[in-house]
Amino acid sequence: MVTLPSALPTLVPEPLDPSSHTGNRLERVPTFIFETPEQVAYQVARRVANLIEERQAVGKNVVLGLPTGSTPIGVYGHLVRMHREQGLDFSNVVTFNLDEYYPMNPDSLQSYHRFMHEHFFNHVNIPRENIHIPRGDLPIEEVEDYCLHYERAIVKAGGLDLVLLGIGRSGHIGFNEPGSGPETRTRLVMLDEITRKDAASDFFGEENVPRRAVTMGVGTILDAREVILMATGEHKALIIRRAVEEEPTRQVTASYLQLHRDATFYVDRPAAGELTREKTPWLVQEVTWDEGLSKRAVIWLSEKLGKAILQLEAADFYRHHLQGLLHAAGDVDALCLRVFEDLRQRIRYPDSLARSERVIVFSPHPDDDVISMGGMLDKLVRNRNDVTVAYMTNGSMAVFDADVRRMLRFVEMSMPALGIDEANREAFRKTKERYLRFLKKKKPGEVDLEPIQQIKAHIRYAEAVAAIEVLGLDDAHARFLDMPFYKTGTVRKDPIGEADVQVVLALLREIEPAHIFVAGDLSDPHGTHRMCYRAIEEALLRYNAERGGEAKTTPHNGEAAGDEQPKKTRKGRKRQAERPLVWLYRGAWQEWEIDKTDIFIPLSKADLDRKIEAIFKHESQKDRAMFPGAYDEREFWERAKDRNRETAAALNRLGLPEFYAAEAFVTTYEMP
Repeated sequence: MVTLPSALPTLVPEPLDPSSHTGNRLERVPTFIFETPEQVAYQVARRVANLIEERQAVGKNVVLGLPTGSTPIGVYGHLVRMHREQGLDFSNVVTFNLDEYYPMNPDSLQSYHRFMHEHFFNHVNIPRENIHIPRGDLPIEEVEDYCLHYERAIVKAGGLDLVLLGIGRSGHIGFNEPGSGPETRTRLVMLDEITRKDAASDFFGEENVPRRAVTMGVGTILDAREVILMATGEHKALIIRRAVEEEPTRQVTASYLQLHRDATFYVDRPAAGELTREKTPWLVQEVTWDEGLSKRAVIWLSEKLGKAILQLEAADFYRHHLQGLLHAAGDVDALCLRVFEDLRQRIRYPDSLARSERVIVFSPHPDDDVISMGGMLDKLVRNRNDVTVAYMTNGSMAVFDADVRRMLRFVEMSMPALGIDEANREAFRKTKERYLRFLKKKKPGEVDLEPIQQIKAHIRYAEAVAAIEVLGLDDAHARFLDMPFYKTGTVRKDPIGEADVQVVLALLREIEPAHIFVAGDLSDPHGTHRMCYRAIEEALLRYNAERGGEAKTTPHNGEAAGDEQPKKTRKGRKRQAERPLVWLYRGAWQEWEIDKTDIFIPLSKADLDRKIEAIFKHESQKDRAMFPGAYDEREFWERAKDRNRETAAALNRLGLPEFYAAEAFVTTYEMP
């Protein structure tokens, strides 16, 4: 989650709207849905601040249970801002953190002690004696007594008033893994395989993740007077549905919150995507049948029955709780034909794509371009567009040390062939040995020397150029933006700041594109895609304001994109449309749903093979990527191939033309 500095405009949502929790017979715990992660963070921070002030008014402390991880960072950011700008006083706050890895030194990069102080405690006035974080540095024989002491400290403080929680992909809260029951208390636990995979990026490899942790128990959490669970991102959608709609079970410890007298789930819309009221609301409530919902329902029915859209009958709708849709539409055949034609016209062939226009493809990492939209990129080049691929981060964090050693040896062996004299070779050998000694002694997660970070970046850069060469571009078409927020040397990045926005804005001003392509899969495990999206969003807002042009209508139903007549600038250079058309692509982490897709790009077998060849050029990410994401063990080329083939197959099952593969895009003139 991105916490924006005060230098950038910050979203301030409206007060909590009770209508965001409509409820239905399937949901077993109150669940509020917000449009963005920022709104989730703000509303949770408001609740914490209100509770602090309520208790201060009566001269009492407030006891908070606090989590770590990416989800609560935004909450802490808002609370810090409230403290600095609004005078929110934390002097009556007592905190108990949920967990800590074991063994873990509190000064380690991955320590939750360090996390909490860097993100929260160092910036507010909570008395140090009121801060409690489980210790991961005790001898094993002392851990059990320490856990009992932690429980007694909570009771002595008056019990937990409010516990904030995230949720793991396995459904855990704290580190209460599957199998934990509602009777459990603070204790030492073994970490689930899924949890360790999720943490692998922070530890530079699953093998470095501790196998145990100290965690507050489910029973301890349930004793709290109030509990708020937060979840953001599509990768949390399935587990949120299980926790909210299915019966409490030891396999999903978050489901025990259904038993709590005052537990609430705060989720963004992607995380709520699998809830019945979001995915198929007609099954649980009366709905208003607009075009978008009607289209989704027809596609759902077609997929559920395995029948092409134009083969659906009135009886199919009646048997699956869609009689309201039939009543609203009137004619089932006309309804199905309208949905079918809508989808058919979204299929775009090369002759209807942009031609001889300026295009920027923003790639968060140096391989997202070919993984997610290699087919489109190929067609843009063939249509003689002026394409610039802007690699926003250098991707150095995802390069293994072994690749650096290999490249250093390659350079040394190649020096005679490059005509480098013996004196310079000797100087290089000394430098190489110094770097190799550092790498040999380096601890997991330790920040690389600056030159080694540069070498890793150059490995990714060279691979990126090799990849776009497969598609007909060269290094003149590649821009390496090297965004400031990424250059921390660690997995955790700085917030997006003004410098990041200016980098993107400068490129937009220089290129004046008619089209920009942006990564819309915001659930990548380390958050880089979301942060890059935020920088582009802010830069594009300013760019469009500078241009002063009116936003064009989003091209739906087969309307040609980029048909505006070019204008002349004062320099005589042809200028593209006032506001560039934004294409949102996915593919590395998930794909656009059929009903949400604006444009489908068919790919032949040769097209897909060429795309995979380009992905293969990213050799440092091949076979074993540093951060593959815990919820998908396939290599990135396999994900791209499978998703593109499945998109085409899904269209075919609906009765649309049969393609070998297809890429999907959402288009708009404004960043959604």
